[in-house]
Amino acid sequence: MNDRFEIPARLRNTSLFLIVVGIAALVGGIACLAMSHNDVERARFWAVLLHDSVFFLLITTVSIFIQAAVSLAQGSWLVAYRRVPEAIGANVWVFGTIAAVVMFMIVFTFKDANGVNTIYKWVTEAEPGKDKILFGKKVFLNKGMFVGFTLVTVALWSFFGRKFRAMSIAQESAPKNDTKIYWKVFRLSGLFLLVYALTQMSTGPWLWIMSVQAHWYSTLFSWYTFASAFVSGMSLILLWVVYLKNQGNLELVTKEHMHDLGKFMFAFSIFWTYLWFAQYMLIWYSNQPDETFYFKMRQQGPYSIIFYANFIINFCMPILILMARPSKRNYFTVTFMAMVIIFGHWLDYFQMVMPGPLGENWHINWYEIGIFMGFAGILIFCVSRTLTKSSLVPANNLLLKETVVHLS
Repeated sequence: MNDRFEIPARLRNTSLFLIVVGIAALVGGIACLAMSHNDVERARFWAVLLHDSVFFLLITTVSIFIQAAVSLAQGSWLVAYRRVPEAIGANVWVFGTIAAVVMFMIVFTFKDANGVNTIYKWVTEAEPGKDKILFGKKVFLNKGMFVGFTLVTVALWSFFGRKFRAMSIAQESAPKNDTKIYWKVFRLSGLFLLVYALTQMSTGPWLWIMSVQAHWYSTLFSWYTFASAFVSGMSLILLWVVYLKNQGNLELVTKEHMHDLGKFMFAFSIFWTYLWFAQYMLIWYSNQPDETFYFKMRQQGPYSIIFYANFIINFCMPILILMARPSKRNYFTVTFMAMVIIFGHWLDYFQMVMPGPLGENWHINWYEIGIFMGFAGILIFCVSRTLTKSSLVPANNLLLKETVVHLS
């Protein structure tokens, strides 16, 4: 079975349009930056780029995690549309490169009129006589550690994303029933999960996001960002699967497979809510001054509308709409909820990043929306091009028969 994908003109034009919008927003932001001497607007320019680049990096890396986890579990349910997470994961290097450039520009070039890096304050304030708390964290929060961890993390994620796809394609030309590549993928999957645990589950979110407000910390933060990224990444995979299915591809995919994806979206929305509540409740109950200020601005301050919208979009809607079995098997419902979930967790990352550098002066207008559209266009363009380069059916996959049986 040779299921090839050709990029429809409408999809190609949409991706190019979104990229142009993103470039226009970026150019407009640079122009406003050049004409403005407002430190808040300068911080906003970089904070938006940080927010979107890290968000898209983390949700695309989820596709590599899913491949590795399913390979270790020797699951067959993913085989019918495995080319989708492979194509997404193979392009992690694109978003990793963008995110690294943005973060390095912030760390090495950004300062306000007073010489303070208001996004990563530890860059300029972790000095004797300035900020005792940041100075105490200087062993970890320093430029060398930041650059080193970022480069290693992005390089490893990019390597595994491209390697998993390359080995999957190589399996097509391997002798029938040959298990050499299968077990190599199995071993590499275990190695990737170790790497993922030491990066996404710990150092990455600490350095990239939590250090924006480095006085505050949470031992649940990395798990919280993982849950947010995971459910968004699963929603992203579902959107591509539904789109390809509507184009006449992925004939092996049925409502059983869609039901599986819908269950993951539902389950990890609940898991995200558990972590959201656990983090919030423990900090509220202990009433620690160095921790409660993080939530005070978000719940009672100018970000309160986003705080409560975050809870409604990312918990109330999934549990009310996706709880019933028929809703997880309805293409329109799961597609709608996938878009809602991605937007909801984009808001979640927005409120993680923006209060630190912007304080009360937050915006969601042409610049924020334009940059988001630009990243979405890059994602559509890169993934669609990757999907055209091989059959959408992983022929000769040892678990292909099992995924066909899933048709029942």
